[in-house]
Amino acid sequence: MKTLIKNARIISPGIDLPGAAVEIEGKTITAVYPAGSELPAADKVVDAEGRMLLPGFIDIHSHGAGGCDTCDAKLESLRTIAECKMKEGVTSWLPTTLTLSPKVLEDVCASVAEYMKNQEFAKTPGIHLEGPFINPKCCGAQNPAFVRQPDYDEVANLNSIAKVLLVSLAPEMPGAVEFIEKATASGIRCSAGHSAATHADFNKAKSAGLVHLTHYCNQMSPLHHREIGLVGSGLLDREIKIEIICDTIHLCADMLKTVFKNKETDQMMMITDSLACSWMPDGPGDLGGLPIIVKDGVARLQESGALAGSTLKYAHGLKNVHRLTGKPLSDLVKSTSWNQAQSLGLEGLGKIAPGFTADMVLLDDDFNTCKVFIDGVEKYSA
Repeated sequence: MKTLIKNARIISPGIDLPGAAVEIEGKTITAVYPAGSELPAADKVVDAEGRMLLPGFIDIHSHGAGGCDTCDAKLESLRTIAECKMKEGVTSWLPTTLTLSPKVLEDVCASVAEYMKNQEFAKTPGIHLEGPFINPKCCGAQNPAFVRQPDYDEVANLNSIAKVLLVSLAPEMPGAVEFIEKATASGIRCSAGHSAATHADFNKAKSAGLVHLTHYCNQMSPLHHREIGLVGSGLLDREIKIEIICDTIHLCADMLKTVFKNKETDQMMMITDSLACSWMPDGPGDLGGLPIIVKDGVARLQESGALAGSTLKYAHGLKNVHRLTGKPLSDLVKSTSWNQAQSLGLEGLGKIAPGFTADMVLLDDDFNTCKVFIDGVEKYSA
């Protein structure tokens, strides 16, 4: 089947083409036509009405949405989350775990493996294990009762149940560098998070294969003029990629502007770190056995008041950054899918160009999701 999306403002890394068109055959983009081109016949024609057509977002850090959590370890929960993500314009996402017992994590992986058999909403190429190998002094909203030292055999077991693509851990913990070496050799990417690492710790971990920093600035060693910590390492290093929650809460507006001014967009990866309370009204909730409260869309632990993930919808993070920084969308769009795809080895994703998978999102001028295409199929229309 051939589909044509016409009259679209196509925004992809390095390009911004108003009045353009995209031709899709099956799951694949076969041609991009600039404004004024003679367009081919198609079985289905979609008029974008001048709205923005972007590569589908890839959210590599999302715990839940719609009242459901990845760690419910239930297929129906994953279906609910994936449907919510799809409505945000996310076409691929990594179900993200919490610091929990080995048995619960096994059950989570089993449920993800079940969802991967029939991915009817947002696609799931693999899992993001956030914890349990974190610094107990930097737990944040993670449950300290289940923190343990890095254990590659545990992750190898989980990877045998469902593909593990990314592990967030504290690189200063005993055995972490050796874990990073083994995980990297097996194709699993490692990210530093919930960590009190020094810059020296960061350098050792990076030499072992560390490639990301998890929810940058949150629950990591801060920038100080005598020890730059992980926050300073993220600004200084020209290769490490950083996850960034762009809700203007986890990082204030001025910090978002600072980071996007001083770090190349090629190293940025927008995430939501969304919780089950995303897409839900304010009120009480639960995160890995810890009670939370959501007020004015901000989720915090009831006991300590610590931030506990977000209720951010993906496209609204892009909207925030675009309006704060003024950077062109053709540059910022690298941080919503292309960088993630490149880092995690997700071939054929992250661009609107011939030969790429037809995963795309159509947004209006206020960054609301109008349509979502996954594998060339229109899966959602507002």
